[in-house]
Amino acid sequence: MAEVHPFRGLHYNQALLNHWADDGCPVYDIISPQQQEELYLRSEYNFVRLEYGRELPQDTTTDNRYTRARTTLERWLEKSVLVADKTPAIYLYDQYFTHRGREYKRRGLIARVRLEEWDKMVIRPHEGTMAEPRADRLNLLRALQANTSSILALFEDRGRHIASLLAAQEQGEPLLNLRKIDGEGHRVWAITDPEVIGQIQSYLAEESLYVADGHHRYESALAYQRQQVVSSSSSLGEAGFNFVMMTLVDFTDPGLLVLPPHRLVRGIAKPALRELMPNLKIFFDIEELPLNVSAVWEQVDSRFNEANGVRLIVGGLGVGRLFLLSLRDPAAISPMVPYFHSDLYKNLDVSVLDHVILEKFLGLSGDAQSQLLGYSYDREDAMNRVLAQEYQLAFLLKPIKIETIKAIADIRERMPRKSTHFYPKLPAGLVINRLI
Repeated sequence: MAEVHPFRGLHYNQALLNHWADDGCPVYDIISPQQQEELYLRSEYNFVRLEYGRELPQDTTTDNRYTRARTTLERWLEKSVLVADKTPAIYLYDQYFTHRGREYKRRGLIARVRLEEWDKMVIRPHEGTMAEPRADRLNLLRALQANTSSILALFEDRGRHIASLLAAQEQGEPLLNLRKIDGEGHRVWAITDPEVIGQIQSYLAEESLYVADGHHRYESALAYQRQQVVSSSSSLGEAGFNFVMMTLVDFTDPGLLVLPPHRLVRGIAKPALRELMPNLKIFFDIEELPLNVSAVWEQVDSRFNEANGVRLIVGGLGVGRLFLLSLRDPAAISPMVPYFHSDLYKNLDVSVLDHVILEKFLGLSGDAQSQLLGYSYDREDAMNRVLAQEYQLAFLLKPIKIETIKAIADIRERMPRKSTHFYPKLPAGLVINRLI
């Protein structure tokens, strides 16, 4: 099944730069315009210049964010700001972070993974994608011929075989040991022992990999591979463009944290807002929760956890109140979800929200969704943005269980876009995979 390879990772030269707080950056899709500017100002070597460079008014086809990234990469290589390891390795990676006052560690393996078309089911997606991010990442791949950030993928470590191998590897000196900055720390070890690498490869050869985060980057890598196959005269099998960098994490890793992307809505006409509650009452049992009670979020958690079935929270329909929606009869809303989807898909909270409430009741589909929808991974932040009148409504979701993500992928389904948020995102620039 999955074909995993070591590679000569490219990373910051620790002899010259050892200030991850200045030089590191998040993955492209969570960098806001304001944060982009802040990262540029932190350091002349901040990785945002490669991962997600500025767009300028005077950009052309020959001078743009992608060509500037290529020039920057070449300059940093010449100055040894970035250096490549001498020996191919699979990298053991521990990411330390805090969420709601609790400390976590997520352990993964950074490796080159052979690209496979989705229909082979070797690599399995669980979410849909959008054209614009795919095009952006493809343009960057063409310019840099490198993976600047790692795709997060999951695997089943039956019998804890991989875990036991990795426990021995962490006894050595880390290649990178980056102290905790902004709530995150990073330790990376290079696994170069051919026997250990062989055991990892042998085990994973029996497994499928499940894309958790990075669907756009994977599809861009596939598109890049197809283009290169047509034009390349090299030995195709082992050419770099046939692979993509992934961080592989066990499904049962205690640091695997999935947050729900809550939906925020604005720009809805008053008649549609007035009709929303009557429409909801047709299909949902509705319970009011006072927002000004100190234990309101404990009440929300309790209601979310006490029963199965579709449950959502909506804020913004009444002053000082949240409304808990409990779907009475899944069969009643089934015709409002595209017929070709499975029952599992139709009974996801996020599917009911996106297809029934947002599309059917509020008329948000296509371009309207992208223009009028926002997202937040923190429910209190989502409600504060409604209270501040930045948005009209907030729809709060339960986290999707890991088992559900796997089940969706196994039946070749894809959840609606932005159904899951694996927290925290993997950073960009920690280890880079060059395709040449």
